[in-house]
Amino acid sequence: MTEQQRFTVLEKHDGWELRDYPSCVVADVQVDGSIEQAGTRAFGSLVSYISGRNEPGEKLAMTAPVVQEPSGDQAWQVSFVLPGERRRDAYPSPSDPQVTLREVPEHRAAALRWSGRWTEGNVEQHTRRLVAAVEAAGWRTDGPVRWARFDPPWTPAFLRHNEVIVTVVPAT
Repeated sequence: MTEQQRFTVLEKHDGWELRDYPSCVVADVQVDGSIEQAGTRAFGSLVSYISGRNEPGEKLAMTAPVVQEPSGDQAWQVSFVLPGERRRDAYPSPSDPQVTLREVPEHRAAALRWSGRWTEGNVEQHTRRLVAAVEAAGWRTDGPVRWARFDPPWTPAFLRHNEVIVTVVPAT
């Protein structure tokens, strides 16, 4: 069983959840290209890092989800949430200069789960739906929307677990 990022569900709404996420450490890679290409372009470097391309050559377990968020025009940050609950400096140092480690502070977020192919149209549709629902419920987004993929690419599209996630704060 692949370790998944922890969170606590605070409220369930029609089609989305309000969650609290504890702090965690992620391994990031910045890539350019389309939203569909970004995950593939970053995946090799991230898998190499958890497979031991690091100092001291420690292997880390694969986790879910793989997270992607915009970092500029046709630029993306793709991240693996690292396993366990270590501090950033307790994880192995990446040997690949494209891979960086970052601590993500605890935060409250809204999340909408969906199935299907990972296409720009699907991502945009579900993002619009979540942002509208969050605003209608009296919250406002606080930062970029991120997209999470939980399944390998060979999983049939109708069985895939994808999420749109955005940090939120009260609108007032």
